[in-house]
Amino acid sequence: MLKKLLIILAFLGPFAAQAQTAQVTVFAAASLRGALDQVATDFGATVALSFGGSGTMARQVAAGAPADVVILANPIWMDWLVENGPTTQGAPIDLLGNSLVLIVPNSTSTAPDPANLTTFLGDGRLAMGQRNGVPAGIYAAEWLQATDQWNGLRDHLAETDNVRSALALVARGDAPLGVVYRTDALAEPDVRVVYEIPADLHSPITYPAAALTRAGAAFLAHLQTRESRAVFASYGFTPVTAP
Repeated sequence: MLKKLLIILAFLGPFAAQAQTAQVTVFAAASLRGALDQVATDFGATVALSFGGSGTMARQVAAGAPADVVILANPIWMDWLVENGPTTQGAPIDLLGNSLVLIVPNSTSTAPDPANLTTFLGDGRLAMGQRNGVPAGIYAAEWLQATDQWNGLRDHLAETDNVRSALALVARGDAPLGVVYRTDALAEPDVRVVYEIPADLHSPITYPAAALTRAGAAFLAHLQTRESRAVFASYGFTPVTAP
């Protein structure tokens, strides 16, 4: 009996090891680049990370792109994915929080009046995510509408397909001003923050996450560990799930 058991275990061993080290594929909002890269290195399996705009990520997964975990930067897109995409392993959770800031290139010595950006821009454009699909752009548009600046600025925008592209425009000096997440500004040495946008002037910024497979559920649990939460906090995110 013992001999038979040992033979079975020897046969199953390679398959068990393979299951433990199977690759986990994660589709995530572009603003998580850096923080999620570091968190993934502490997971006990290979993690393939794909970053992009939340709308793009949600549409790709709904169209059949293979993903084990999806982390977006807006609950609206997660709600859309739950309705139009594959079945999730349990309900999505709110994983992280963030905030919006106004940035300029490091070479710029002056700062704008947050209530009158048009004067500061001149012939330049305000870099931000696309207003109808990129969460950071949606939040930025809400702030501009709340401060009665939207009508005057809507034709002076440089809208991008993800927030990191808006950050790059300002870092290169191609745009004199930009609205990005606080975490983006912290990650880019060639920009400086000139204004912290009040949280009550736009919808709450949350990052909902959902597991689509059993392997994804294990990685999602890893994202909520004390160690992972500390990494996210070091990048400027606010973990909103219990440790």
